[in-house]
Amino acid sequence: MIQQSKIEEIINAASIDQVIGDYIRLKKRGANLLGLCPFHSEKTPSFTVSPSKGIYKCFGCGKAGNVINFIMDHDSLGYIPALKFLAEKFNIEWPQQDFVNSDEAKLQQNERESLQILNHWANTYFQNNLFEVEEGKNIGLSYFEERNFRHDIIKKFQLGFALDSWNAFYDEAQKNQFNEDILFSSGLVKKSEDGKIYDAYRGRVIFPVHNINGKVIAFAGRFLKQDTKSPKYVNSPETLLYYKSNELYGLHFAKNAIRQNDFTYLVEGYTDVISMHQAGVENVVASSGTSLTEGQIKLIKRFTENVTVLYDGDAAGIKASIRGIDMLLENGLNVKVLLFPDGEDPDSYSNKVGFEAFNDYLKTKAQDFIFFKSSLMLADAGKDPIKKAELTKDIVGSISKIPDAIKRAVYIKECSVLMRVDENILIAELNKLRKQFIIQTEKDQAFQATNESSLKEDLSEIYEQQSFDTQERDLIRLLLHYANKPIDGFMNAAHYLLDEINKDEIEISHPIVDEILSTFKVAIEEKTIPEQSHFTQHSNPLVSALAADVLSVKHEVSPVWEKRYDMQMDEPGSNYKSDIDSALLHLKIRHIDKLLSENQKELAKDLDDENLLLHQHVHIHLLQRRAELTIKIGTVIVR
Repeated sequence: MIQQSKIEEIINAASIDQVIGDYIRLKKRGANLLGLCPFHSEKTPSFTVSPSKGIYKCFGCGKAGNVINFIMDHDSLGYIPALKFLAEKFNIEWPQQDFVNSDEAKLQQNERESLQILNHWANTYFQNNLFEVEEGKNIGLSYFEERNFRHDIIKKFQLGFALDSWNAFYDEAQKNQFNEDILFSSGLVKKSEDGKIYDAYRGRVIFPVHNINGKVIAFAGRFLKQDTKSPKYVNSPETLLYYKSNELYGLHFAKNAIRQNDFTYLVEGYTDVISMHQAGVENVVASSGTSLTEGQIKLIKRFTENVTVLYDGDAAGIKASIRGIDMLLENGLNVKVLLFPDGEDPDSYSNKVGFEAFNDYLKTKAQDFIFFKSSLMLADAGKDPIKKAELTKDIVGSISKIPDAIKRAVYIKECSVLMRVDENILIAELNKLRKQFIIQTEKDQAFQATNESSLKEDLSEIYEQQSFDTQERDLIRLLLHYANKPIDGFMNAAHYLLDEINKDEIEISHPIVDEILSTFKVAIEEKTIPEQSHFTQHSNPLVSALAADVLSVKHEVSPVWEKRYDMQMDEPGSNYKSDIDSALLHLKIRHIDKLLSENQKELAKDLDDENLLLHQHVHIHLLQRRAELTIKIGTVIVR
């Protein structure tokens, strides 16, 4: 197993707010950070990150842990792969020993690592071709220069060139001892029908695709010759590193600007993103030529809820892709649309008018999605009342997908004015469509839940282990918060609590709780108390998840509360002794309930008189003891 010191080194280097901030948009809230939970759908942020404690907790779905738990859960990685991911991200030396346990996990990890190494090497190879090889300079670099891409922008996006040779890349990869199976699975080389191996990207300029952390996970190659038999673009197949529907081109370069501006431009292609960066607009991502997907929208929503969709002047293309607007609205995003003049796209228009005019156009020409949709389609409708009615219904259909009721009301009012239709009629139509939408959504969610059941089964073991008894969870909460607090007659609160558990022979059912208690027992024998960080940084992810869960506080008392309202507030934890006693009483009652249940089963058996009398006496004694404890705790517990 990896040494605890190495785990702590990684956790200390991997700033939890920086890591989680790469996945979701976090806002300052007191001493903590707050954002929308990436593990379940929510409208109001309940996902809290505590940089000082190095933990996170969602008060909506309950997920909690440290930075390693987050990467494990979010990226579906095992403990060691998650550690290794963070070590690589923060340039920490990884131990030589391989810690992967199962053969299948080891094979997958090896393939992921091999693909990552190959992609990194290939990216360097393509870039070198572009700047160092005559063919690359004459063809590839000239192409980018003709598009007015500056060299600093070309290098920023790591653009490259694949030599126009049957197998130049393959031969070079062989010299560097890359495995042939990995070369094929990456899509960088292919095999013809007659069995000949060839370079998949030959004669193309290369656009590497980076993941959110900046690692190259795929490639797109654009053909430069006028050849109708060859596709314009060749793209990487899906691999263990790359799932196209869950990636946005340029996000790695855009995420900080998106956070700062609190909105993003959404474009279609690679060159659109690059041109906008060159014009000084960095908060831009592309769907990479595919129809917008749910996965891509979720990526956007991690960083902002405000999107401006950029369309070129091709009306037919706009109508074909306008479904994306409804998907954005459905996911709670605020949508504006900007249309370029006929025949123009972000790349061509920025080159045509210059960067200053281009930026002015972006700032002044964005339209509300209703105004855009109505103006786009009214031209087709003309004076035909039937077509106008259909258009109105279509716009109301888009509004019906917006989850926020106030936004729907505002948009309906706007639609009423634009389309000159009575607002009450639109509201009636909206309510009808909204009802249909909700019913269909519930069906889709049920279907999705069925399809995801196998995945949940795969993860069931770890989640079952995270299901803690309320009393035992509270026991750990008290220990981690108040272990070192004084209690008369004992070394500290931890000593008192463990002594009471031992004295009454209280059984602990959960192995993780038992593991934490054992740590405290050993510490008390050595007259020490483990720090909270010992558990939040524990090598067992279940221990760290439980520790983060119980150490997270949903609400904090404002320091100005007492002054503003002239009220004396108790300090948090000032009643820790009574809290501990209450928790112990609940545990003791639970223990007695278990003994009563076991004794009841014995009484139900066919016993001789002596054993029957014995078990009856035991039952009476247990009931009396239970009643005493119930009185002590000040509550009536019905049995």
